[in-house]
Amino acid sequence: MKRQRVRRAIIFISFLFFPLTIYYLSPVLIVMGAAEGIVAGSLLFFALLFIGSLFFGRLFCGWLCPAAGMQEACFIINQKPAKGGKADMIKYAIWLPWLILIVALFIRVGVVIDIDPFYHIPGGISVSQPGDYFVYYSVTGLILVLALTAGKRAFCHYVCWMAPFMIIGLKLKKLKLWPSLRLKTSPDLCNDCKRCNKVCPMSLDVNSLVRSGLENYSECILCGSCVDSCPGELIKFSFSRRNGK
Repeated sequence: MKRQRVRRAIIFISFLFFPLTIYYLSPVLIVMGAAEGIVAGSLLFFALLFIGSLFFGRLFCGWLCPAAGMQEACFIINQKPAKGGKADMIKYAIWLPWLILIVALFIRVGVVIDIDPFYHIPGGISVSQPGDYFVYYSVTGLILVLALTAGKRAFCHYVCWMAPFMIIGLKLKKLKLWPSLRLKTSPDLCNDCKRCNKVCPMSLDVNSLVRSGLENYSECILCGSCVDSCPGELIKFSFSRRNGK
């Protein structure tokens, strides 16, 4: 479980640095920049998340996301599983109109005037002005309320505007045209202990996924909790096209 302690330490440190990085994850700055024909730093970062997901799936969500650190810290208070299924589609209802708006604004401007990684981020630090605290506490407040009321990593399931970019990359990754990080399973050897279900921070029915032979799932964040908890070592990381090949 040493790997999980390291992972949790990384995402908690990432959360501590959230006041510095929050605007690099901002959906609002992308819209503001698009209205002026400017590619903001957050758009560049989201593009990198998409490209990275082609090879590493949603690894960012499990190992680096600052919102992850805050949500998993809330596990001490609330261990209730977040409801998945149709509720997971809420984030797409948020993401799609936002994406259409961005494209429409760039089309209206007609040309990309500038690429500015520090657009509206003076000195490269997100929370640098008194008004920035309102944005910071509004976002962290939303994450906190969802974590304490709707279940484990509920923000990731229902609201996250970054997840769809990576999920699209994950879908393309499943074409298996190139090697990528995935979970390799041995479903025939599973004894149904269901420890993997208990430790999954995304509240997934990992046991059923293993049984059905599904090695990737759009809500899987490749945190490795199931890998490290499986007594028979039936779930493993694999950088391959499929089944370790």
